[in-house]
Amino acid sequence: MNLTEKDSQYLWHPYTQHKTAQTPIAITKGEGALLWDENNKEYIDAIASWWVNPFGHSNRFIADRIYKQLTTLEHVLFGGFTHEPAIKVAEQLMKLLPKNQQKVFFSDNGSTSVEVAIKVALQFFYNKGEKRTTIIALEDAFHGDTFAAMAASGISFYTQAFQGMFIDVVRIPVPIKGEEQASFDALQKVIQDYNCAAFIFEPLVQGAAGMVMYEAEALDELIKICKENNVLTIADEVMTGFGKTGKTFAMDYAQEMPDMMCLSKALTGGTIPMAITTFTQEIFDAFYDEDINKALFHGHTFTANPTGCAAALASFELLQTPEMQANLVRVNANHLAFQKHIEKHPKVTNTRILGTVFALEIKKEGEEFYYGTMRNKLYNFFIENGIILRPVGNIVYILPPYIITDEQLQKVYEVVEKAIDMV
Repeated sequence: MNLTEKDSQYLWHPYTQHKTAQTPIAITKGEGALLWDENNKEYIDAIASWWVNPFGHSNRFIADRIYKQLTTLEHVLFGGFTHEPAIKVAEQLMKLLPKNQQKVFFSDNGSTSVEVAIKVALQFFYNKGEKRTTIIALEDAFHGDTFAAMAASGISFYTQAFQGMFIDVVRIPVPIKGEEQASFDALQKVIQDYNCAAFIFEPLVQGAAGMVMYEAEALDELIKICKENNVLTIADEVMTGFGKTGKTFAMDYAQEMPDMMCLSKALTGGTIPMAITTFTQEIFDAFYDEDINKALFHGHTFTANPTGCAAALASFELLQTPEMQANLVRVNANHLAFQKHIEKHPKVTNTRILGTVFALEIKKEGEEFYYGTMRNKLYNFFIENGIILRPVGNIVYILPPYIITDEQLQKVYEVVEKAIDMV
């Protein structure tokens, strides 16, 4: 049997209806922005494998750091113990994060980083003798698949099987351009009507919603409203963090600072699963008590895995190099040039860019669902042409590794334009 046949025998894939899904593509190697399947067909990974590989596949710089760490200390429990790689990660993050972030909590993926933040928000008030049970989220948000993260997410078909089992979440409109006031008013009303613990948001770009974008000034106003009403704020930078938006974090565009931040995906350069939730000192202090019951009883077996920490440190270093910073500018410039060309296409209704993120919307006939006919037709066309892109309904987005070449980007753009003509 080949790899795909063995896969069919044993494996259960994410976000997949196996009865109707096509056979998965068996990838055997990767380098830079390229991947090769078991038949040696080449693909350009134009979404950095779900936004985790900003420095490309098989990055030797990160791999060498991982190998060195493996030969020293591969893992040690983090309950009652600590180690230098974790401390260094925290030290380096403090240089990169908004200055109010003071404490670092490790977990293992984006969903769990959000889960930690929501649990902390609820327990923060519980520890202070207040009962606050409601989380505020943006419409069409996506924060992950663990229960609290799923509850905060707004894409219904992901969550409809679990309705009635969630924590209390109330949603407000996204403050897209021209509709900011409706979002501000909704937030004020929710805070007035419910006992709200926290407001969670994807800053400036809602990834799984189809790269929906809004302005930093609008986010500042939402955070100000929360601060005025003693509601905690959680910036979910799992997708946007580590350069995607052109700055290290999307929050770097804002003036206001969140109380918590959730980090994962590109944290380790796409090598080892790891996540981090960061907090202000004030939040940490609400758990710092003689009463053991006020502690945060949450943990993961691989918390602060030293090998993952070594990968994260290598990723931080790579991101800050002049060469990588220049790549962010270069990719953005390529996107802007393509936008100028493609926005005139009669089938394109909207284009948007922030940093290395590019998205366009194709004119649709009737309702186009997340995994609808147009989406599947587009996806298949991209794969046939050696491009890995995963459209969200009628929205095509490009979020490539920063090291993608200009020639590779041009091929992606050309195939996207052909796909638009085709549908």
